[in-house]
Amino acid sequence: MKIAGTDLGDRPLLLAPMEDVTDPSFRYMCKLFGADMVYTEFISSDGLIRDAAKSLAKLAISDGERPVGIQLYGHLVEPMVEAARVAESACPDVIDINFGCPVKKIANRGAGSGMMKDVPLMVEMTRRIVQAVKTPVTVKTRLGWDEDHKNIHEIALRLQDVGIAALTIHGRTRSQMYKGEADWTLIGEVRNDPAITIPIIGNGDIDSPAKADEAFRRWGVDGVMIGRATYGRPWIFKEIKHYLATGELLPQPTVTERVAIAKQHLLKSVEVKGEKVGVLEMRRHLSNYFKGLPDFRQTRLQLVTLTDIPELLATLDRVGEKWGDYDASQTVPAPLSKDI
Repeated sequence: MKIAGTDLGDRPLLLAPMEDVTDPSFRYMCKLFGADMVYTEFISSDGLIRDAAKSLAKLAISDGERPVGIQLYGHLVEPMVEAARVAESACPDVIDINFGCPVKKIANRGAGSGMMKDVPLMVEMTRRIVQAVKTPVTVKTRLGWDEDHKNIHEIALRLQDVGIAALTIHGRTRSQMYKGEADWTLIGEVRNDPAITIPIIGNGDIDSPAKADEAFRRWGVDGVMIGRATYGRPWIFKEIKHYLATGELLPQPTVTERVAIAKQHLLKSVEVKGEKVGVLEMRRHLSNYFKGLPDFRQTRLQLVTLTDIPELLATLDRVGEKWGDYDASQTVPAPLSKDI
């Protein structure tokens, strides 16, 4: 699969852009385990053009995580065009437009999936951004606003016409939020329409190698994007790639191996963001590596409250010492009902 000039190989796996999750250290870990493309957290167009520090910080990307996309959201054309120009200065491989976020405070302003209520504006905004930058522009969106307005097929054709390089479709409507199961039938219909010539990437409920395999075989998508199933499990990319190549399931990492992964992740976070911020922002990740371990409550509390790096590393070592013989296969997350 190619997005403009970027070749992602056969049946690529992409890390979904997720607020407060896909920071540089997490993207780094997912790349280590085989993610073919990663995305920044989504960035407010208003924040970028106001030079807001938090938004500008999200533009930080490194050569080691390429290919990488910067995702933008907003509800007004001119700020989005200007934000795309700012994002382009960070030299991403693609600029992705978020037309899929269902969160009320974003959608109700007309941004994210709120743009699906005004398809002409969505198309015009996309057209203007494509014209304004040389970087390939892609879009991530949903099936439609609600059950009565699943207009993704029309949207896909119109966005293709204004020059996007690829389209990612999450298999839910905005009104569904994250409820129920993702519906891949319409994703498959879009992909299998001969008039669609751009890559179609499927997203929604991919939390196992078998589901990823089904997405490629049954629905014919060009790529698969994975979101929430990566929480505490960046090795899911390695699991899926192995299954696609061999038809065999890899054993889950042992607790000792997870400790090593968590320590590497922690040290990368500190390297990128400094000791204070690096430790604070790792709290959302650390305990996720050990979900399912018995009698873990007190240790989890330590992992999300300690601020001293040597203490954190020592606590992680104690996890390996205490639970090293535990059957780590029991800690695989339950099947997800929602994805981003």
